[in-house]
Amino acid sequence: MVYLSLGSNIGKRLRNLQTAIKRLREIGFDIIKSSAIYKTDAWGVTDQPNFLNLILKGKTKLSPKELLKEIKRIEKEIGRKPTKKWGPRVIDIDILFYDKKVFKSNVLTIPHPQLHKRAFVLIPLKEIAPRLIHPLIKKTVSQMLNNLNDNNSVVLYNKSAKEKILL
Repeated sequence: MVYLSLGSNIGKRLRNLQTAIKRLREIGFDIIKSSAIYKTDAWGVTDQPNFLNLILKGKTKLSPKELLKEIKRIEKEIGRKPTKKWGPRVIDIDILFYDKKVFKSNVLTIPHPQLHKRAFVLIPLKEIAPRLIHPLIKKTVSQMLNNLNDNNSVVLYNKSAKEKILL
């Protein structure tokens, strides 16, 4: 199973997420489950608009590197432009987990190296995979969330919005 984190805080955030999901499907990412959408404080650089975030669980025949290449293409097509680290973005798609792989290169680290520090990742991830075990930390998503020291706001956005963007 592959877990992706999607976020947007510029422009029409719901439409950006919907477009990203559509494009992920077009590259063969088979969505099995989606979290609800959460409105979240920006993380890292906090003086920017709130994000809408969600987590997708799915399958793909693409390798991690091929998937990353396609994700970067999708982000660019949707309108993401280079900016400062953790700056505002039209769309951000991160690979959180790819099966139980542990992988590190100059462009990709799996599992995502910051996921265990981020409420905006762990809260929606717990919704769809509470017992998923981090292969390096050896804790479940629920355990990582219980140990989290992140006070950023993560609130359910709009229950019906999930159905709209998954169409």
